[in-house]
Amino acid sequence: MNDNSAQFIPATLFKRLLAIIYDLLLLTAIIFTAGIIIAGITTFVINDGRAITEQHPFYFYYQLYLLICLVFVSFIFYGWFWTHGGQTLGMKTWKLRLTTADGESVSWQRAAIRFLVAILSWACLGSGFLWSLFDRDKRSWHDIVSKTILVQI
Repeated sequence: MNDNSAQFIPATLFKRLLAIIYDLLLLTAIIFTAGIIIAGITTFVINDGRAITEQHPFYFYYQLYLLICLVFVSFIFYGWFWTHGGQTLGMKTWKLRLTTADGESVSWQRAAIRFLVAILSWACLGSGFLWSLFDRDKRSWHDIVSKTILVQI
């Protein structure tokens, strides 16, 4: 981190996890709604009112399409909050804010990098988050790679 980052107090892993849990409540509702819309469009517009079951020749592609759509919805959720004030609802509740080391707003490019590396952090059994326990500046993998910091306010 540079000299400007000395004024920031990094977020603890505990507060990060609390904000994540809080955000997951809202994100679950959003994903549920998006899933219903996507499934409804696919069923009624594309497949003449018939559900796409395991016997359908495009079942695998439909599942892949659905997964990609829901990951995209999740990215839009986090990306919008991170680029518009640096706080999700959970981050506001636990008084956390995402910023660059210079105190600037996060760009969509940094948000995308952060989101993708956060998925990797979870995929490695949470190792990317646990890294913050050992990092001098309490940064997780996605903080380091996206050059962002999660700070307490």
